[in-house]
Amino acid sequence: MALADCCGRYVEHFADCPAPSAEYLMRSRYTAFVLGRVEYLLATWHPAHRPAELTLEPATKWLGLEVKAHRMLADDRAEVAFVARSALHGRATRLQENGRFLRENGRWFYLHGDLG
Repeated sequence: MALADCCGRYVEHFADCPAPSAEYLMRSRYTAFVLGRVEYLLATWHPAHRPAELTLEPATKWLGLEVKAHRMLADDRAEVAFVARSALHGRATRLQENGRFLRENGRWFYLHGDLG
């Protein structure tokens, strides 16, 4: 699947094309990590939890994302359980998280997550 047909449209056109669900936001945020798009990551992080700055390690190689579950908690709240795999200097890392998301004014935002 082409990037523009999947998450690329959300990353590239954030102002005009918000992710339609928490799961799509999670997928697009993973894509932003892969592409090094810090501005998208910060823009989609809820202001109450957003770090002042974000620095990505350019040598990180992203190996895949698996969404384990997407659960709506209310019309404006959701959880996405996922596993993101990466490698840095030949050392593999597996991040398992239950992420929490909030929709405000028609846009989904990442709040925070619990590592699993």
